[in-house]
Amino acid sequence: MAAGGSYSIVEYFGGDDGYRCGYCKHENGNFSHGMWSHTMTVQDYQDLIDRGWRRSGKYVYKPVMNKTCCPQYTIRCHALNFHPSKTHKKTLKKVNRFLSKGEMPVEQHDEGHHEGEPMDSVHEEGVQPPPQDPLKIDHSEVQDISTSPDTDTTNSTAPTMPRDDAEKTTNVTPKPGKGVDPNRPLCRKAKDLRKERRLQKEQQKHQEAVSSTVNPAPSKSSSNQPKSLEEFITESLPNDPLHRLEVRLVPVSFEDPDFLASYEQSAALYARYQMTVHGDAAYECGESEFKRFLCDSPLEAETAPDGPDVGYGSFHQQYWLDGRIVAVGVLDILPSCVSSVYLYYHPEFSSLSLGTYSALREIAFTRQLQQQSPKLSYYYLGFYVHSCPKMHYKGQYRPSDLLCPETYTWLTIERCIPRLDISAYSRLNENARAGDARALKELGRVLVLHRRTVMPYAAYARKRKGSNDEKEVEQYASLVGQTCAERILLYRA
Repeated sequence: MAAGGSYSIVEYFGGDDGYRCGYCKHENGNFSHGMWSHTMTVQDYQDLIDRGWRRSGKYVYKPVMNKTCCPQYTIRCHALNFHPSKTHKKTLKKVNRFLSKGEMPVEQHDEGHHEGEPMDSVHEEGVQPPPQDPLKIDHSEVQDISTSPDTDTTNSTAPTMPRDDAEKTTNVTPKPGKGVDPNRPLCRKAKDLRKERRLQKEQQKHQEAVSSTVNPAPSKSSSNQPKSLEEFITESLPNDPLHRLEVRLVPVSFEDPDFLASYEQSAALYARYQMTVHGDAAYECGESEFKRFLCDSPLEAETAPDGPDVGYGSFHQQYWLDGRIVAVGVLDILPSCVSSVYLYYHPEFSSLSLGTYSALREIAFTRQLQQQSPKLSYYYLGFYVHSCPKMHYKGQYRPSDLLCPETYTWLTIERCIPRLDISAYSRLNENARAGDARALKELGRVLVLHRRTVMPYAAYARKRKGSNDEKEVEQYASLVGQTCAERILLYRA
């Protein structure tokens, strides 16, 4: 449960059937567990990706590592200790030459970021998402009886009114007055006024944060130190370049004016990218698909005293070249990391290696966020697939770690590569005695949501005598781990 009182709510789908692999093209060799997330706190999602989960829109999935044809290992880069390689430096110089002088390099394939990576919609084959907001969950209407696993829930399904709302409904006899003054504006509820002031304050804070955070200021390094990533990004750019590049961070929200203003242009760019680079048909990358996979996010926007100024949640990092969008990086900003979701760009600029360039900008962005929030220090690149050579580029952003699929501990990629050269699937952690620190231990403490009531699974099982879903709930809880299972609400019809 988040500090603001919100729960994550999911529906678990299992994952026994195989489907087509986007990496090796095996027709039914790809296996994963999946769940639909109606809403999710950023801390819960941070904990889930640290157990090998990943989202595509609101669908969250976890590969069955010892069964799937192309095992996918979560990979993270230590942003603070990152130093660009020769290839990375060449890419930055290439982009800066184009910005400064208009030099467009000869067309070449970019293996730096997302190129060839399948759109994760393939993980939803055979899964029908729930109808639009089927639960209609209003957190103020959810009754929480989870603190006592032994609570008798026979008559506890009726929602309770939150204390704040209850106080507001108290009848107060109005004082006599002279009636409405037509020369004054209409009266407005204090609640609405507070909400409006809060939105204005957050919008102003967001604009100030974006302008100071997205575009990195070069940090001066001493004469005997190698140049920093930030210095390479801004190196050799004149005050009046031929082309102007602006990077804007826009929250994924249809209530945000900047997101709305650029929505149609961004959707059109996505369609062009998918059709040109990935060979999609027009119907496969229309506006509804764009919205579903790259705009619909389960993550709730949150702010925290020790968090970054832009807050946590899902964002589009837009690259504006001379007044038009040429690339968009879809990002999740979480308590410990910036997680890369997807990238799409204008194919006209593919020779600039915008995949590599955007990854480097996102690492620099992570470093700047870390100055505001010290624990936010990692850049997650999604999945590393050793059995698919064109995915090896993700291992070039070093220092980096891979997640052990059995112990959920991190190991340096240098230690993992020799083991993966021998077998596509590997435990990775060499310590045979090491185990999962958050393994499921108490199934009865798993939280479920049944008829708008939050309760531990033990109470739900007593209430639903004869229920045969214990194995399914146990599988779900084992995959998310004990900690998340006691925070996330598993929806039960």
